[in-house]
Amino acid sequence: MTSEPITRLGRLVDRSPSLSGTEIAAQLVPPRQFLHATLDNYVPDVEYPSQAEAVSAMHTFLDGWKPVGGLFSRRKTPPQLPGIYLDGGFGVGKTHLLAALWHRAPGRKYFGTFIEYTALIGALGYQQAVQLLRGASLIAIDEFELDDPGDTMMMTRLLGELVETGTRIAATSNTPPNALGEGRFAASDFLREIQGLSARFHTFRIDGLDYRRRHFEGHAVALDDGEFRAAVADLPRGSTVDDFSALLQHLTTIHPSRYVKLVDGLPAIGLTNVHELTAQTDALRLVAFVDRLYDAQVEIVASGIPLDEVFAEDMLNGGYRKKYLRAISRMIALTTHQPQ
Repeated sequence: MTSEPITRLGRLVDRSPSLSGTEIAAQLVPPRQFLHATLDNYVPDVEYPSQAEAVSAMHTFLDGWKPVGGLFSRRKTPPQLPGIYLDGGFGVGKTHLLAALWHRAPGRKYFGTFIEYTALIGALGYQQAVQLLRGASLIAIDEFELDDPGDTMMMTRLLGELVETGTRIAATSNTPPNALGEGRFAASDFLREIQGLSARFHTFRIDGLDYRRRHFEGHAVALDDGEFRAAVADLPRGSTVDDFSALLQHLTTIHPSRYVKLVDGLPAIGLTNVHELTAQTDALRLVAFVDRLYDAQVEIVASGIPLDEVFAEDMLNGGYRKKYLRAISRMIALTTHQPQ
């Protein structure tokens, strides 16, 4: 078979996006798959009552604002904590609920991942980032990270300043549903790490099954060479094809905050020669990259080993377990192209 189906497509390694602080701020909105997320179209699993309880908690949190003459103002009574934190496993709807809250909140508001907020601070500087975000009605933080003490302390300071000026905070973080004992401590870990802010957060645990695995069982789809070429031939114009190792090397040249621009406009990507990772830094970059692919709902076709097997066993048993399990779940959902 000729190489024409592959060569007609572009390559991610030829993209070198830049992203200014202003552009980062402009993109602090929910991912497009949550454009229409509401509390009403979140369907709680009846087997897990905590999901319905989380919806109720979001309604209560929204009672902090009420319509007055077509506009919104803060309730004066009863007093309410300015923060809410959703702790739970992968795919139980935390991001959906966070986006639904963001859509309902009045005024100027921001929605982003932890890494996007830290990138904003890095691009603008701390004081300019505070000035930009000050006065927002809501700061929504998806996938709050606790593994970098410096970034966590910086975000704690930032959120503390914003809360003092009336901004409300909503955050989520992942805990693996199959980690015995481990998941139950995520909320206390979060509150401990944010120190002075902890007394200002309501925390809620959401149990349940990963909805992605409800629909995509087993492994991420891995194609042989012939199947891969056939799949690539069907990819929409504007898709890309890259060697897995070459892509990993290219990701080292781009700050993770710019991955959103790297995948902007892509309908699908092809990856050849997928293999197990041996370097933790490569694995963490891949996690950040997969998060942006998932937000943009970019289909993946791949050859080599299944993408859910790229993280070595010692990685899955280490300190970044939560990140890797989340990425595995998302890669299974994105690699849905079956061989012809």
